[in-house]
Formats: sequence, structure tokens, C-alpha cells
Amino acid sequence: MTSWAKRAGELLEAIREKRPMIHHMTNNVVTNFTANVTLCIGAAPVMAPCEREVEQMVSYAGALLLNIGTLDDVQVQSMLVVGRKARELGVPVVLDPVGAGATDLRTVAARTIMEKVKLSVIRGNAGEVFTLAGAGGKVRGVDSMEDVGERDAVIAGFARQEKTVVAVTGPVDVITDGKRVVKVSNGHPILGQVTGTGCAATTVIAAFLAVARDEPLEATTCALAAMGLAAEFAAEKSAGPGTFVPQLLDALAALDAKALKKGVKIEEVS
Repeated sequence: MTSWAKRAGELLEAIREKRPMIHHMTNNVVTNFTANVTLCIGAAPVMAPCEREVEQMVSYAGALLLNIGTLDDVQVQSMLVVGRKARELGVPVVLDPVGAGATDLRTVAARTIMEKVKLSVIRGNAGEVFTLAGAGGKVRGVDSMEDVGERDAVIAGFARQEKTVVAVTGPVDVITDGKRVVKVSNGHPILGQVTGTGCAATTVIAAFLAVARDEPLEATTCALAAMGLAAEFAAEKSAGPGTFVPQLLDALAALDAKALKKGVKIEEVS
């Protein structure tokens, strides 16, 4: 049985020691925010979407993050190019299928990436993940219109089908590789009142994955617990959404192994 609190602390310390570079191909709504989140958790961000340089850039990366939040055909093509190179190099890839289910463009783009890129982790909300799993996800814009409920088996089946770790974030995060199912209860409702916090969670996953390439379930679980715990600390000090973001960055930067060992709320349910 994994000692989750201990493992979370170990991985955070490894990030701070190794400072892996995270190659982001992300949306223009969250670029600055997620770059700062990457720095505060202890990794090094680079935002490099141009097809002419992505293969060279990913060769330096500890992990690759693909986020389709403001996609177009050029960006998707570049993601496919860098995804193939990442596979060749053994660089782990995280997909954030923002808004999958809202439009055909987003759903098809996400499914194309899933088909052609070897993914280590897919992180989305319930609507996005259930859409991609063919389980009738409901999405409005980029927001989920449903909760996980008692549908852990659907998520696990999707993970087995795609041979990857799937993380569904919400009031309680569900993470599975198709065999094991883990739940993280860290977090705060204010996360839903600020743009880009889901994307930020994906960024933290990429940083943890960069130091635990062969342990994507553990990396994803510990990352979401770290993000959620930092949100709890930030919410205590903020007056509302406007002051929450700087407090979150400060909380991520101040996070340490001691705090994680004391505060993570992780339960392996199967």
C-alpha cells in the first residue's frame, strides 16, 4: 500500500531539487498563470507552440503538457508533431481536453491527440472525460455540467481502454489507471470561481510526472493533493477570487514535504 503522504513529500522535494523543464502547449487564457504555477511548484516553464521548434524544445523537457483551451488547426497539428517526438524520446505527455464535448472541433481534436500521441495522463472535468469515454458527458463552454457521482467504473474503463491514467477533478478528484482507483479530497470551492485553476492542476501534474515518469498514478495523485492543499491554504488568507490567485501562488511556493505529510487527504478505494 502506498504511503501517499510520504510519497507526495518525496516527489515535491525531487521537483525542487531537479527543477525539470515543462514544455507547455497551452491556451492563451492561462499562459502567464500556468507559467507562474510551474515556477512556484519548483519546475521551469517554457511556452513553445510553434511547429518549427517544438521537436527541439521537447527534447529538453521533463514532461509535455497539451492543453486545447484555445485551439485551432495549426495548434493541433503542432501538438501532433511534438507528441510523436515526445514518444520517440520517452517524454511523458499530459493532455488537458478543455471543453471536449462543447463543440465538435474540441471533441475531435482531443480524440485525435488521444489516438496519435502516447499519453501518460488525461486530466479533465467530469463532462470532458465522460464525453471522451463515450459516456454522455455534458459540457457548457469549458465547464462541466455534471459530477462524477458513482461512475468510478466508467472512468476506470476509459483508463483501461486508453492505457493511460485518467484524472477527473472536482469536489473530490478521482484518479485511476484502470486497476487502482484513488480519491483526493483536498481543495476549496473558490477554485471554481477563478479562470484557469483546472489548467493549473494539469501543470502541477506535469511537474510531478517529470520526476516520476514510471509512476503516473502516484505522480497525478500527489500533484492533485498538493494543488488542493495549496488552495486550502490560499483560501484561508484571501478575501475572495481576486486575492485568491496571488495567495495560491504564494501557497504553492511555500508548500513543503512537512505540510504535505500533514495535510493531504488521499484514499485508495480499489
